[in-house]
Amino acid sequence: MIRQANLYDISGMMKIIQEAQKYFKENGIPQWQNGYPDEKQIQSDIEENGTYVLEENNQIIGTFYITFKGDPYYKEINGNWLNTNKYAAVHRIAVLPSFKGKGLAGRLFQYAEKLTQEQGLRDIRIDTHELNHSMQNTLKKNGFVKCGNITIQNNEPRVAFQKELYLLHM
Repeated sequence: MIRQANLYDISGMMKIIQEAQKYFKENGIPQWQNGYPDEKQIQSDIEENGTYVLEENNQIIGTFYITFKGDPYYKEINGNWLNTNKYAAVHRIAVLPSFKGKGLAGRLFQYAEKLTQEQGLRDIRIDTHELNHSMQNTLKKNGFVKCGNITIQNNEPRVAFQKELYLLHM
């Protein structure tokens, strides 16, 4: 079940993030190695009503944050976005390593797409580290297109992706 996160979920979400940080470190990926995201960031995301969790047997096994306000780091890209439409931005998506390979990230993306469409938007953007090949493969598998490279805080480079959605007709 995917649901909106609440403050009681922080410890479960932090477990996922810490496991992802450990995975990145073991695989030489310098993503999330500087204390980000921390509990303060996760709490802020929850308070903005932008965080969702995937739960199975009362255990949080996946999470993501979505915003419909755009992302200031997406203004400049070395490449080209697919269009200039308003978009949702997905960040801090992760699944517990013991649950990887089961299509759960795809379920989280499908839910993010549903939320995006409910806002009347038809585009989602996301970025990841250039060495995070597993996320890049997951993005491509879920219909995202590599658009170029961006720079986020602390001049960290990221690979940027976008997906155009078809609006649901009710």
